[in-house]
Amino acid sequence: MNLEKETVPTRRAFSERMVEYGKIDREFAVFEADIGHSTWSVLFGRTYPDRYFNVGIAEQNMVASAAGMAAGGRTVFACSYGVFLTMRALETVRSFICYPNLNVKFLGSHGGITAAVDGVTHQATEDIGILTTLPNMQVLCPADSVSARAAFDLAVKTPGPVYVRLMRDPLYRLYDAGARFRIGGSARLREGSDVTIVSYGDIVFQALEAAGQLAGAGVSAEVLDLYSLKPVDYAAVMASVTKTGALVVAENHQKRNGLGYELASLLLRSRPVPFDSLGLCDTFAESGQYQLLLGKYGLSAEHIFRSAIEAVRKKNGGMETVHILRGAAA
Repeated sequence: MNLEKETVPTRRAFSERMVEYGKIDREFAVFEADIGHSTWSVLFGRTYPDRYFNVGIAEQNMVASAAGMAAGGRTVFACSYGVFLTMRALETVRSFICYPNLNVKFLGSHGGITAAVDGVTHQATEDIGILTTLPNMQVLCPADSVSARAAFDLAVKTPGPVYVRLMRDPLYRLYDAGARFRIGGSARLREGSDVTIVSYGDIVFQALEAAGQLAGAGVSAEVLDLYSLKPVDYAAVMASVTKTGALVVAENHQKRNGLGYELASLLLRSRPVPFDSLGLCDTFAESGQYQLLLGKYGLSAEHIFRSAIEAVRKKNGGMETVHILRGAAA
């Protein structure tokens, strides 16, 4: 699958769409915690300074203020790095937004170790597990600029709180303009019959690369982008796994309480098959070059390839002599 290099990071594409929406809804407002140039929400502030509120480095105050305005009937966005939104402001998000089910949406930038050189303090590797636990919260994670703009529209149209996880840097263009997305949806990026690979956000591209390598080894891998993490498209996952008989989940997040845990539970209840989950293994990452970090923490295409090969081996009764495995080991 040949992909065009992306030029705009998802955080900027999302904020550019935010500016466009400001013309549609004159009551729409945006709150920021002093990193507007990094989240790119500053674009909204430059265009609509009377509806843009920078509260300083005070995430709890930002979320509480957003809740107060939303309680008056307005749609509000609160913008920051995902790690700060989900930890510094967690109680406020839970009790003042999720509990009353207010129309506050969250721009959470620097998801996972896409923050890379910014280091552990800026890498949100626990955000999905934290926020998917909160009642009424819905979670989206787009992989490119097209899906990021669509995620903004979905967040605005969906009643209640929505968290959108975005990336620091641009990677590749995945979707064509006009592609359709929905809350609770997913996209099948590649058809296959031997193993299902599920991912979201930046790791989707590693999954696609691994699928190409697997094809060279005689393994047909199906790749799903689960851009909606809450609610999850269980039907699409089960339909794919029923066909392939094996599942590998790869995510830029802690293994614990991530998508892998969610889908492992689904399989145990519905259809046990050979399964593996790739993510951070109870560890913090570190500051470094993005691709090197993926390799070090087991999230690269090579790691997904090996995991898929092992899942197929188990599905085939552990037969080391299966020709596809011999080819993969060569």
